Amino acid sequence: MNFTDTNLKWIREPSKYSIENDKISIVTEPYTDLWQKTYYKFINDNAPVLQTETSDKYFSFTVKAYSKGKHRFDQCGIAVYLDSENWIKSSIEYENTEYQHLGSVVTNAGYSDWATTEISADIKEIWYRLSRREHDFKIEYSFNGKDYKQMRICHLNNANDKISFGIYACSPENSSFQAVFTNMQITECIWAAHNGQQPDNNLL
Repeated sequence: MNFTDTNLKWIREPSKYSIENDKISIVTEPYTDLWQKTYYKFINDNAPVLQTETSDKYFSFTVKAYSKGKHRFDQCGIAVYLDSENWIKSSIEYENTEYQHLGSVVTNAGYSDWATTEISADIKEIWYRLSRREHDFKIEYSFNGKDYKQMRICHLNNANDKISFGIYACSPENSSFQAVFTNMQITECIWAAHNGQQPDNNLL
């Protein structure tokens, strides 16, 4: 399975983008975002997402994302978008000249959550690694493409068999920027099976 232009599909195709074998560039459009209800009470479901499909229940997807975002909430990263009410995204979200948010959003049954940590606004590129084990996902990040740290382990509703996953970029406010994705690789699942406490029988 490869992440190439022969097997990619847009959810909301943007006006400006380019796809090459080793690089994908997206120019965001103003007022584009992904969010469902929680806290803010609004529904935003108009960000472009470029994905491939797989029925493989165990894999890892790695990509390097470079952002030229410089307006509040500009963001780009990885996504698992099943439908408007069930999806995952992870990205750096620009805040101001001092800091930005490295975070992830998991949306299940139409409600989003947001987990973040603050990082320097000087960081413009980052590697993401998404791993799937059946219905569950692990998101990791790296600043050098070698040393990865866990961001999140989560469950996604409706990730039963075939899923779609890939990259996204958006500008929730009145701005636009270029996001560049390189070093895309799909491999066997790097997220090892749990070898500690055994599961409860009634949850199997």
